[in-house]
Amino acid sequence: MVSNEPQYQMKKFNVGIVGYGWVAGAHIAAINATTNGQVIGVCSSRPLDSSKLSAQHGSPITAYGKLADMLANPDINVISICGYPYEHAAHVIAAAKAGKHLIIEKPLALNLKDVRAMQKAVSDAGVKTCVCFECRYSSQFLSTKAVIDQGLLGEIHYGEVDYFHGVGPWYGQFRWNTKKSAGGSSLLSAGCHAMDALLLCMGGEVETVTSYATGTKSKIFAGYEYPTTSVTILKFTDGRVGKCASVIDCLQPYYFHTHLVGSEGSLLDNKFHSAKIGGLNKNKWSELSMKPLDSGDVSDHPYQTQFEAFFTALGNGKEMALTSLDDAAKTHEVIFAADRSAQTGRPVKL
Repeated sequence: MVSNEPQYQMKKFNVGIVGYGWVAGAHIAAINATTNGQVIGVCSSRPLDSSKLSAQHGSPITAYGKLADMLANPDINVISICGYPYEHAAHVIAAAKAGKHLIIEKPLALNLKDVRAMQKAVSDAGVKTCVCFECRYSSQFLSTKAVIDQGLLGEIHYGEVDYFHGVGPWYGQFRWNTKKSAGGSSLLSAGCHAMDALLLCMGGEVETVTSYATGTKSKIFAGYEYPTTSVTILKFTDGRVGKCASVIDCLQPYYFHTHLVGSEGSLLDNKFHSAKIGGLNKNKWSELSMKPLDSGDVSDHPYQTQFEAFFTALGNGKEMALTSLDDAAKTHEVIFAADRSAQTGRPVKL
């Protein structure tokens, strides 16, 4: 006899979502598309109807008005934090204390004190984490990291990864991102993806950061309470240098610029040249057949690849690679130092 039982009932990990905005919708679709996870609960401050949620997303979902009620459900294994950044610390700490594993949207929080409190709560509870620096799981950076790891660039001594994305009224995040108490800074609210990718490619430890910030005179972005463009120079402990620009007030197509320079070659976006490959024309780039990061739309982000890796790691009782809370905390430490440098006009040592 053939069973008509839906596939979602056979998956291993049940997920509850905190928040029900634009990003939460992308999380639900990506989680439900994985082989081991499905969303069975959504908690929002807005009144939600369980039957409507279930019909919209194609599987049974219970709506909750209070986080404590969702955390009390023993069938939920993982909590995905999709609320406002200033709420993340409280939500993460509560979920960790309830013994739930965690998916956490970026930025982790708006200050380092909250990040450290989240790390302590997770460590005390012994739960596993996945932070949404999903660009590490994109085709572009999986390919870029493979080129680096295979030694085709040699020892990288200079790298720049820049984020150009006009986050204006046409973009879902704009509604709250303009407030300093919610977005924090250009680098924290959006350019953090570029800083994280730079640190992934460069490796090693950052010694000092120097950052400058400015903003456009366009009336489109006048509502921002903080400078919307910043550029940060990083000095690593071994003397190497890097640069990260975060420009969220630009009027242009989305562009995630990457340029790495090493002892054996260079990489520019989806192109590279390597002296380790004989016969290449040094006056012409060779092209990598990757899918570049070319959209700020969350539905285009590689969440499914990342969440699949997280559920696989959970099934094996291991921390996931690349984007655990501790991995992401290192990036945030650099970001907070950069913002402090921009505010004070002085270099900041980590």
